[in-house]
Amino acid sequence: MNQNKINILIGTLLVIFAAGLKVLTFPQSFNPIIAISLFSGVVISDKKMAFAMPLLAMFASDLLLEIFNIAPGFYGLAQIGNYVALLFVTILGFSMKKINTINVVGYSILSSLLFFLLSNTNCFLFDTITYEKSIGGWATCLAAGIPFVKNGLLADLCFSAILFSSYSVGMKFVSKKAMA
Repeated sequence: MNQNKINILIGTLLVIFAAGLKVLTFPQSFNPIIAISLFSGVVISDKKMAFAMPLLAMFASDLLLEIFNIAPGFYGLAQIGNYVALLFVTILGFSMKKINTINVVGYSILSSLLFFLLSNTNCFLFDTITYEKSIGGWATCLAAGIPFVKNGLLADLCFSAILFSSYSVGMKFVSKKAMA
């Protein structure tokens, strides 16, 4: 099987896994979507595929939430900002030059905080009822998101550790097999 087919297979499995886990853990949303965004930016050389993986995972989970009437899967313009936030996390991943524990932990934390800041700012901008359009309203919106960022940070660290360590072990195995 060539590398492109392997990448597509891995990408498809990650998308299905992420979407399923987001739905199963709703509303806590202990899922790997942000970790997949970071991982894609670091590991996937095809930039279109790197951007597509987290977007497809998010879209599939939103679709499942809607179909099974668990929650509104599609909720308007604010949702588009969350998709854009995932793109920024993927772009952040492009800057990680070496996969090691310090980088994975640091970038994972930064990814969580970036997504938190962008998604809550997005919520503030598009929610015309809940938050007053002022610095105080923005601060209130950010404060309202703190419980979500705590859970998200834990999920992002766990899933980043799983994704990057699995990738590193897999690459070592492939490298040893190629040398044999």
